[in-house]
Amino acid sequence: MKKTLRENKLYKEMTPYLATAYAEGFCEGEDATEKEQLIAWQYIWDKKLWKNLQGWFGRTVHSLVEKKIIVR
Repeated sequence: MKKTLRENKLYKEMTPYLATAYAEGFCEGEDATEKEQLIAWQYIWDKKLWKNLQGWFGRTVHSLVEKKIIVR
């Protein structure tokens, strides 16, 4: 059975700051893997952070949901 992004240890330790860093690739997220970035995007979706961030976050997170890369 495939482990979901929400079941990952990184997801459980995620904070709003870390999620945006991983998603945008700055500071702690500079060398993030694709999986780490997707975990961050899942967190941004789940916590509805995209509503309070730049429009790019909302467009990106909705695109990832539409493509079923992250889940509702």
